[in-house]
Amino acid sequence: MIDRLFVGVLGNRNSGKSTTWNTLFNATVRTGKNPRTLTLYGGECVEVFLISGSPEERQLYAGEILEQQDCRIILCSIQYTEIVRNTLDYVVGNEFDIFVQWLNPGHFDAGENFDSLGLLPWLVGHEATVAIRDGKAQPQQRSEELRQFIHGWAKARDLTYSCPNPALGKLHKS
Repeated sequence: MIDRLFVGVLGNRNSGKSTTWNTLFNATVRTGKNPRTLTLYGGECVEVFLISGSPEERQLYAGEILEQQDCRIILCSIQYTEIVRNTLDYVVGNEFDIFVQWLNPGHFDAGENFDSLGLLPWLVGHEATVAIRDGKAQPQQRSEELRQFIHGWAKARDLTYSCPNPALGKLHKS
């Protein structure tokens, strides 16, 4: 059983990737140095590591950010550009389960984008789960989809725990 999960929110610049994370955490969140707590359901939580600004936009290699990170669940913004393959190659090479939510169209996109990079067949060929969601729509439904996927994955691996404080969903380690 693969014991690491990579959850990517894929989109063009300003497509709604950060808004998705902010909605998921019910707070403004940024990339930190340490894992943070994600509230799931029924008082359960799980530890995750968040890369809010995409490595592609920040001109960083995802491996440099993740190689020292041992958190089992990685949440990462990924930008729809050719160099996103560097991030995805790292994830595949390090044997993560992969869930990608593609914001297409993105919040500021003129319309739906054709997969000019050929990422969908590549992702599916690497056994990723892919969901295409409208970045122009309110972010609650797509962030809830991420929470549900993470909850199921983490629960099956006994990674969830009781949140020590019901207000923890608003407090995050960074």
